[in-house]
Amino acid sequence: MLRLAIAFAVIALIAGLFGFYGLSDVSASIAKFFALIFAVLFVVALIAGARIFGGPQAV
Repeated sequence: MLRLAIAFAVIALIAGLFGFYGLSDVSASIAKFFALIFAVLFVVALIAGARIFGGPQAV
């Protein structure tokens, strides 16, 4: 997901540089969507990993 977000962000930057503002807006929106999905899945994986492996132990 993060690779897709970065790829679409680069496409948006290049499209904006060359004046394709419609393509730039769409690519930026897709990059934001993939970045959001990545962040949500990352947090879910952190929580699941802490539950499976026990997380920090109280002394």
